[in-house]
Amino acid sequence: MQQRAGNPILQETVALIEERLGDSLKSITVERAVLGLFFSGVILSNGQGGLCFTPIKEMPEAVCCPSSAKAMPLSGRLSGRPVTEYLKDIFCGNILRKTLGIAALNALSAACWADEAFDGGYELAAGIDAFDEVEIKSGEKAVVVGALIPIIKKLRGAKADFHILEMEPKTLKEYELPYYLPADRAGEVVPGADLLVITGVTLINDTLPDLLALAKPGARIVVTGPTASMLPDAFFKRGVTLLGGILATKPEELLNVIAEGGSGYHFFGKSAERLVIRRY
Repeated sequence: MQQRAGNPILQETVALIEERLGDSLKSITVERAVLGLFFSGVILSNGQGGLCFTPIKEMPEAVCCPSSAKAMPLSGRLSGRPVTEYLKDIFCGNILRKTLGIAALNALSAACWADEAFDGGYELAAGIDAFDEVEIKSGEKAVVVGALIPIIKKLRGAKADFHILEMEPKTLKEYELPYYLPADRAGEVVPGADLLVITGVTLINDTLPDLLALAKPGARIVVTGPTASMLPDAFFKRGVTLLGGILATKPEELLNVIAEGGSGYHFFGKSAERLVIRRY
């Protein structure tokens, strides 16, 4: 593949996929690709599916037909493309192509896990919500990156000492605003956090590596969301203790749902399962 630039976590994960799948990767194509309102996804020729969050707020140019055409120049030609081309798209600078590239990376990760001989040195637990695995400990400081409502509710209920780092405060409810800090103030609070819960969207906007570099040794770090449904090695290497994602169980049905603007309420327990990845 071509030389990569940008997010080292994605770089290393793509390299690991290439190593694990070897020559078989060259024969895999993307049979269907969907850019949905909330989630985007692909189905591979090997039957595996993968999702990624659709970064609507990252597409200011998508306001009229001419500029939107530039946002996704491959429309109508996505099916049948080699999956290796989708992996290249992760580093091409086009946000929509990157989104589908990450979905393809997640589908390829699922292909690795489906191999009975695969042993990554970690545990996969389907049907478990990563937020339920987060323990709120008395006296600790926490930082939530993104408007992750379930963990915010959990922290508020425990009367925890925490901050919410978010690029768009409009996504927060009025009672959540006292905990809000602009995302560019991460350097003030992340180094002191005992618990970090980070949205997988930080993989799309390439802010995750810097956030993890700010974390103090021994901090409990959870990265969660459909975007983070991939081989965890590069995350664990940087101190992440738990990864939460989505596993497509019925990819065709799942893509039908997201193509109609569906969200987790429409597909969990039907065509996809929550997924937790943790070390043994």
